[in-house]
Amino acid sequence: MDDYLFDVNVDRCKVVEERTHYLEIFNYSDESHNSCEEHPLTDDEFHNFLDRCGAFEPPKLKDGVQLVDGIRLVVQRNALHNDTFSPNFISLPRDHYKAMVRKLHLPFRAIEGTSLVGPAFWCEFDQDEDDPHLHVIFRKSDVRKKGKTRGWEVMLSYSIKTGVTTGYVKGTASSDIDEVLKHLVACRAQIGHPLLLPVIILSHDLSDKVDVRQREARDWLRRLENAITMRNEIEEKEVYTDFDVDGINRDLVECHSQVLWKRPQAYKEIINEMKAGMEKFAAGVTSDKYTKAVKALHGSMNGRLDFYRVKLIGQEHYIHTTLERLHIQRQALYNIMTQKESKLSLEMAAHQRRLAHASKRDSTAMKTLSLLGAVFLPGTFLSSVFSMTFFDFKVGDGTEVSSELWVYFVITIPLTLFIVGAWWGLGRLRERRYESEDRKMEEGIKNMEKDMLRVMRQKTLNKATTWNSGGRKPTNEK
Repeated sequence: MDDYLFDVNVDRCKVVEERTHYLEIFNYSDESHNSCEEHPLTDDEFHNFLDRCGAFEPPKLKDGVQLVDGIRLVVQRNALHNDTFSPNFISLPRDHYKAMVRKLHLPFRAIEGTSLVGPAFWCEFDQDEDDPHLHVIFRKSDVRKKGKTRGWEVMLSYSIKTGVTTGYVKGTASSDIDEVLKHLVACRAQIGHPLLLPVIILSHDLSDKVDVRQREARDWLRRLENAITMRNEIEEKEVYTDFDVDGINRDLVECHSQVLWKRPQAYKEIINEMKAGMEKFAAGVTSDKYTKAVKALHGSMNGRLDFYRVKLIGQEHYIHTTLERLHIQRQALYNIMTQKESKLSLEMAAHQRRLAHASKRDSTAMKTLSLLGAVFLPGTFLSSVFSMTFFDFKVGDGTEVSSELWVYFVITIPLTLFIVGAWWGLGRLRERRYESEDRKMEEGIKNMEKDMLRVMRQKTLNKATTWNSGGRKPTNEK
């Protein structure tokens, strides 16, 4: 079944080209024969490397000199093609890839993991009882970033009989595979353990870059806390100079994504799988290969994995605290935005109310017409009345104006003053009523704004209570 699925999956993969090298390290009982070689591997020499013939033929050893352990790798470091870690892509010709997996006894199911994302580790013995091999797959890949895929891939096979590890290693520049291989060469005296290379890769992947990045994210968070909730834990030069809601919201999102870089829970699972693989190696290796040096290395690697596990637990708690504080700041920022929107709505409503009142009061033309009518209408009315035949104002001999003309002015002037005064008084009453309504409206808006701010602050304080799940402050322990 494995053979069939392997051939089917390889045949449907697309091929991209990458520069290929080889790395060979052999340790002998006589250290003077130890060798370490790394050179480009051309297509015409590829099968010779797999078969250990031609230029790669094993050296002739003196009597009594034996091979202790070794490692033979096909290496593609600093892979450059944009699709080198895309699903269903391989970076060797199909016939070379098939020959490499079969002749180096590599795990067939590795081809089925080309679509894996995130870190994944698998370790298991094959089913060959005559020549058992411990298979290892360690892979991490990601989607495109700036048009290029990223990641690294390791396939290893450890022969219980010979103590030689064969494999295939590929990685992009961001994966530090180049540094990993330099580290492996520096530890070439300890290559008898098949999980040495995976542990070296893990140590580089969990370097201090992760801790530094989390520290930088926490510093960024404190700046955001100062800008949003006025928490004073930073220097004056680090303060946001302008409270830009959109900019702060973008910073919150970016800070959150930085905190989630290399999730500790995933690597804790990797460590558990590695420790299980080391137990399988210790249980399956022969006594002549499980020397005192290999046993000491095995214990050291176990201790290192335990150290990484404890380190990841600390990171997990640190990240959890950072994420909770980011959540609080995001909620506080949303409350501030809601307050600003509510205040803007209240201001718009106040302006609309003022415009409505102004439209009632501010008809200047009508006021002018009313005033003119109030001034001239009484006199006109009385002139019309006095000109009727009901009144007889006879002019005396030798005069042109009636002696009773004073009656007209005595009535007209007081009546006009009374009408104008009444109009002015009513206008003043209306103005006072309008002013009183405006004051009540302004007070109502201010009171409503205070109530909303009080409610928002209360909600923010409730969400900011992180002492415990019940929201109670801790008691002082004696």
